[in-house]
Amino acid sequence: MKLNVGGIDRILRIVIGAALILATLFGALPVWGWIGIVPLLTGLVGYCPLYPILGICTKK
Repeated sequence: MKLNVGGIDRILRIVIGAALILATLFGALPVWGWIGIVPLLTGLVGYCPLYPILGICTKK
């Protein structure tokens, strides 16, 4: 598994994922807010399984 998520991309994924999860926990979003787990994990791990399919790599 080759890392394919770069710096700014990782930061945005972590922030957006955490925001969605927190908003769901505090009742501001319905259950679909748990989708924030996906960007949070891909940001923390540094690998997005969809990027190779689309031919994208944001890591320099």
